[in-house]
Amino acid sequence: MRNKKSLKKRLKKYFWVYILALPALIYLIINNYMPMVGLTLAFKNYNFSLGIFKSEWSGLSNFTYLLKSKWAGIMFRNTIGYNLVFMVLGTVLAIFVAIVLNEVRSKKARNIYQMVILVPYLISTVMIGYLVYAFLSKSNGFINKNIVEAMGMKAINWYTEAKYWPVILTIVQMWRVFGFQSIIFFATIIGFDKSYYESAVVDGATVWQQITKITIPLLRPTVIILVIMTLGKMFNSDFGLFYQVPQNSGRLYEATTTIDTYVYRVLMTDHDVGRSLAAGFIQSILGFILVLAANLTVRKIEPDSALF
Repeated sequence: MRNKKSLKKRLKKYFWVYILALPALIYLIINNYMPMVGLTLAFKNYNFSLGIFKSEWSGLSNFTYLLKSKWAGIMFRNTIGYNLVFMVLGTVLAIFVAIVLNEVRSKKARNIYQMVILVPYLISTVMIGYLVYAFLSKSNGFINKNIVEAMGMKAINWYTEAKYWPVILTIVQMWRVFGFQSIIFFATIIGFDKSYYESAVVDGATVWQQITKITIPLLRPTVIILVIMTLGKMFNSDFGLFYQVPQNSGRLYEATTTIDTYVYRVLMTDHDVGRSLAAGFIQSILGFILVLAANLTVRKIEPDSALF
């Protein structure tokens, strides 16, 4: 009885808050939960004429086909490998830029720098693909015309040489995201208690000592949280980066095929919904497990920095 009264009192007190949250809740259900019914297709031999519920069950055949595919090792290797490199280099670069921004004393200059470094993050990957092509085109590309040929070397056909693309994709990704990540770290840094730095200056600490002994240790909780969140996407990849930027060149599949691009190609070329969903399903489950494992590890080492 008491619980019912308490519930009614709470509903009455926060009625308008619940009303405000209702559109977001409806969107969450429609966009995130209702499509989960489609996950059953990962275990079915989908027939477009029969629909989701009437298509016959195929058990784990979609998963076994995926894992036995010649592309299985390549797409998992690329997805995990690129994400590890992006996570490590991206974090280091973002922290470095955030610390440099914090050392800029002019507020106007600091705002301009923040705006400039954030622009790449806001550009569509389609546009980025064209920008990269402007640099790498064999006939008119900036690098071939102004650097390679100027050195007396033969123009490189970048879009047929897979060996160059791990470096190219890493550079493009760092250029795209470092601004957004650095602003997150910068927002954390400006919230630190200034008395730490004042005391350090009184004790004769150099700028480098302040960074290594105060700034970086205080950034550790933020770094841990962002790393855990990144680990949740370890089996995901930026579709635009690996599809649009290399111009979907078949000669580059060895270096550019990730789980996301593989799913898209299977869906568009083979029209096999079941196998595509099986890949996506594995992707989600592995990401979920990785987040739980990472959070559990952090909670044992440093409980205050754990997400949950």
